[in-house]
Amino acid sequence: MSGATQTRRQFGDGPLSRITSRVYILLVVELLLLLTTLPALLPLLLLLGRDPSNLPLAALLLVPVGPAISAALYALRHQRTDLTDLRPATLFWRGYRANVLGVLRVWVPTLLWLTVLAVNLAYRGAVGLSSWWAVPLVLIGVGVTLCAANALVITSLFDLRTRDVLRLAVHFLVRTPGVSVGNALLLAAAAGITAVFSEAVLMLLASIAVLAYLRISEPMIHLIRKEFTS
Repeated sequence: MSGATQTRRQFGDGPLSRITSRVYILLVVELLLLLTTLPALLPLLLLLGRDPSNLPLAALLLVPVGPAISAALYALRHQRTDLTDLRPATLFWRGYRANVLGVLRVWVPTLLWLTVLAVNLAYRGAVGLSSWWAVPLVLIGVGVTLCAANALVITSLFDLRTRDVLRLAVHFLVRTPGVSVGNALLLAAAAGITAVFSEAVLMLLASIAVLAYLRISEPMIHLIRKEFTS
């Protein structure tokens, strides 16, 4: 029995096994991300144009994306790479069910804020805003996005009240500048892929993007576990 156990352990711990398991995990998470977001994103991709008047409807269609990303973060964070114990789908749905309400309390207000900012930026002439207002509006939008990025990770991996999640998100925006810069670069890369190729290409790389997002957030996750959880 011990020999069989040792064989299973070696099979699950070798370099090729770890690579294979990581690819498998990413593929499963990618499929689940598509499954949970495509029903809303297809109308966004196929029916809505890039006219600013469509921004509120686009924000509404993006609501399912937050819980899906949260579930992917949870699955990638808790999944072992041992081939004898791969459960990415189980972990994804567990994270989805556990965090959906908390994530929506962060995600929906973020979409509302960004929509208001984007509409004001797009129609600043019509609403009487001077052209120099574009700079502060963009800066506020970046700040809201980076704060929401922190909050999404925190609420996905820790059982905290929403107001504590938001406080920590703002706190670590300054305390871990590397995380903020990393998330900003990741968002810029996502925007670049969308501009050069299409939203569809970005969707096909979603699990890799979420893994990069998780890795970037590791310093913040470590400090929260060390200082704010028992």
